[in-house]
Amino acid sequence: MGGFSALAWGEWSMGMSAPDEHRRRIKHYHEPGDLHELTFSCRGRLPLLTNDPWRRLLAEATDRALAAADFALVAFVFMPEHVHLLTYPRTGVAKPADIQRLLGAVKRPYSYRIKQLLAAGHSPLLERLTIEDRRRGRVFRYWQKGPGYDRNLSSQEAALGSIDYIHNNPVTRGLVEQATDWRWSSARWYASDRQMIDQDLPHLDGLGADFF
Repeated sequence: MGGFSALAWGEWSMGMSAPDEHRRRIKHYHEPGDLHELTFSCRGRLPLLTNDPWRRLLAEATDRALAAADFALVAFVFMPEHVHLLTYPRTGVAKPADIQRLLGAVKRPYSYRIKQLLAAGHSPLLERLTIEDRRRGRVFRYWQKGPGYDRNLSSQEAALGSIDYIHNNPVTRGLVEQATDWRWSSARWYASDRQMIDQDLPHLDGLGADFF
């Protein structure tokens, strides 16, 4: 549980270049009825999400954050270096959606838990993910700095397109031949008509026919 798999190290060394740390500021907003397609990446797009124990921890963090923020999960995929979540707020107009709070509730506790595991295992990855911050000194940074990407969807066509895009990420990357071959997504759940429940994955609500 101390870091990358051999495959991940190879993938990184063969050309996965780290993007500029400077990210443009993204304004999160919400309109009643919107779904949010959220994307966030591991720091420098390092392939940190390559072992099942860490992915299970991320699933648990996602579940807790969604419950605390009162969001439903429509679809998701955990890729080796980034995450896609398609969500919608259950609260509607009565309580505006707080996307920043939701993302923080996923990322911060998870990052802290990984730091603990790396420290306990004396992993060299702990030092690799520790940076010098001008204001805070040495800090552990698992996730790419910044809010990530948030796309608001307000039509059924856009929502279904987003679900297909999310599920096909592993296929597009050549990790699997079919979306349902990738365990760490909601593809199998949809393909089984919501019957295939994997306790290691986040709880899914899906997209009801009467959502729009």
